[in-house]
Amino acid sequence: MFESLTGRLGEVFDRLKRRGALSEGDVTAALREIRVALLEADVGLEVVKGFIDDVSERATGQEVLKSVTPGQMVVKIVHDRLVELLGGEAAEFEIKAAAPAPVLMVGLQGSGKTTTTAKVGKFLAEKRRQKVLMASLDVRRPAAQEQLRVLGDQALVPTLDIVPFEAPVAIAQRAMATGRREGYDVVLLDTAGRLSIDDEMMDEAAKIVGAVTPAETLLVADAMTGQDAVNVARAFNARLDLTGIVLTRADGDARGGAALSMRAETGRPIKLIGVGEGLDELEAFVPERIANRILDMGDVLGLVEKAREQIAEDDAEKLAKKLQAGRFDLEDMAEQLRQLTKMGGLGGVMGLLPGVAKVKKQLATHNLDERLLLHQVAMIDSMTPKERQNPQLIKASRKRRIAAGSGTTVQEINKLLKQFQQMQSVMKRMKKMGKKGMALPGMPGPGMGLPPGAGFG
Repeated sequence: MFESLTGRLGEVFDRLKRRGALSEGDVTAALREIRVALLEADVGLEVVKGFIDDVSERATGQEVLKSVTPGQMVVKIVHDRLVELLGGEAAEFEIKAAAPAPVLMVGLQGSGKTTTTAKVGKFLAEKRRQKVLMASLDVRRPAAQEQLRVLGDQALVPTLDIVPFEAPVAIAQRAMATGRREGYDVVLLDTAGRLSIDDEMMDEAAKIVGAVTPAETLLVADAMTGQDAVNVARAFNARLDLTGIVLTRADGDARGGAALSMRAETGRPIKLIGVGEGLDELEAFVPERIANRILDMGDVLGLVEKAREQIAEDDAEKLAKKLQAGRFDLEDMAEQLRQLTKMGGLGGVMGLLPGVAKVKKQLATHNLDERLLLHQVAMIDSMTPKERQNPQLIKASRKRRIAAGSGTTVQEINKLLKQFQQMQSVMKRMKKMGKKGMALPGMPGPGMGLPPGAGFG
């Protein structure tokens, strides 16, 4: 998300920071480019105008232009204004209403509403430790109720039993009764959508609101539709008084205009953001972290949180002890590759690191395939335990056997072994550095199993 905007803004700020001193003309020219970049990212015209006016007022004062690092000061002003535009302080997504708290999921058909309902259920169950019941109120779309049941099974979140020909309001009331009787903390109500906004859909949603009085009414909006998503949010908010927005398919939206416009144009915060198709690929929307990503400052805190979620503390401790002892074998490398895959692959991790926009371009030019991680794990899995512990045993005949067993080539086995030697050297240097060698708390450490070619050396 935001790749095109990040690239454009990076070029503008690089030029500003290279200049020792700035004039008002320099800042005005830079803001003109920022304005174009925001419009090309599909941010609303009025939002862009207000943003540029605010930044211009703050950035052309004597305190900025006469500072020691005026370029950096302008970047900070843009960053702070982006945080404000995105909503300022993050509102932690947690349902605190009296149990069972009804949460209404609304949106157009095709926005990913049913899948998002399951994602929210999983999010609340796993990260907020709440007991969640899901119910589909969509009696129009064929198999919509069955779809939520299947997703509930995958997410390990219970769903309300399906009763044929039951009306949406009756389903909502039965879900709340079940929630009270069986001690649920939250009841997620997945409403029916349409291909476009119409009175019938809004009337039905309004009746459900009247019947259950939701603690939260969340709009599921598709980031890929840009300003159309903002228009949809505005229309739903006018009728249903939304409490927040869940932005889906953010991983496929290179522009990011919907995220930047939504709060300003609706007055409603984005609370959650979908970053992939998996049921666990839903994140709390934190304005400062998003602003950092837009300006290529990374989201190291988000990376650490992701690592802690995916990497068992015992496993990290065991690896740390091995590294401190200077021991690192192919089984350890395979474990690092598996962890990297769980964290979203190389692209997912790099997207959270600061200053990697240019490196990501290099990755693109190298045609780096994320499947290489899985291929490397397959190669190591095709080795015997003794070979993993003693890679020096792997000679010509063994290489041919491993290649055949993993569906790869001897050349790829050679690349893997060379990469392992490089990582082993890094780990030996880490031993000399001691605990300071660990790059991030909870992370597997330097070298994180990057595929061959990722070093650009």
